[in-house]
Amino acid sequence: MNAVLHPVPAPPPSPTAAAHHLGRLAIASLHAELACAPKPGLVTPWSRGSHQDMDAGTFLRSLFALRGYFVAVATAGVQETPFEQLRSYGMAAEAAMLRATGGVNTHRGAIFSLGLLVAASARLRHAGGARPRGIEVCQAVRDYWAPALLTAPLNSDSPGQRARQRHGVAGVREQAAQGFPLLHEVALPTLQAALHATDDRQAAMIQTLMSLVAVTTDLNLLHRGGERGLAFAQQQARRFLAEGGALQSGWRARLGPVCDAFEAKRLSPGGSADLLACAWFLHQQEGA
Repeated sequence: MNAVLHPVPAPPPSPTAAAHHLGRLAIASLHAELACAPKPGLVTPWSRGSHQDMDAGTFLRSLFALRGYFVAVATAGVQETPFEQLRSYGMAAEAAMLRATGGVNTHRGAIFSLGLLVAASARLRHAGGARPRGIEVCQAVRDYWAPALLTAPLNSDSPGQRARQRHGVAGVREQAAQGFPLLHEVALPTLQAALHATDDRQAAMIQTLMSLVAVTTDLNLLHRGGERGLAFAQQQARRFLAEGGALQSGWRARLGPVCDAFEAKRLSPGGSADLLACAWFLHQQEGA
């Protein structure tokens, strides 16, 4: 009788290989956000948006400097490293970013939010041996680190934090401590539904970005335009979405005047852009 040969299942990736994989996904997600165009007020490969101190090259230098950071926080997630150590990695990454960009803040928000999501995804994968859903990663950030997040010192030199204090609003650390509701209730469902409807990454990412701008208390918008600037940006985003958003043909032409209006008022929804990159990471890590 001939023996039946069964294929031997491949062994799970080592923690080191998994950390490098998640680190690559994080950098690719930030690059996908940069490449997405047109975006109102934000840097793209073809536009500075509302920024005079940075362009796509500045962002690429920053991404190169941050490669090791995301691998480090993924490894720390697997090892269940305390939050204070994660925070020290983030501070070192911010310093590396500023050296690479000549003092320009390109990714401070992403270092925080995306770093936490990478660490949480790595920890969940190591514990469960499976690719976690995006909502599970968001909730893991809350479950693992909420108390530490709410008591960690704030960077008073950050324009976003100054806007947070001036206007008395919650910021990204409160979002993180709550399990990133804007990500798993708004950004990720919008992104995945738009990808299913259009099979167009650019359209899906723009639909997600504008959905975030419409509802997010974006500290970058508050810093640049105050409460009136934030309200204006949200109104523009809601109007674009009401007219079909990026799910309707001709969306680039309809978005053009919105981009012009943001640039005329020097508005830049950087907080929403960070969340867009995070949403793309959560989507990608579900399938890879």
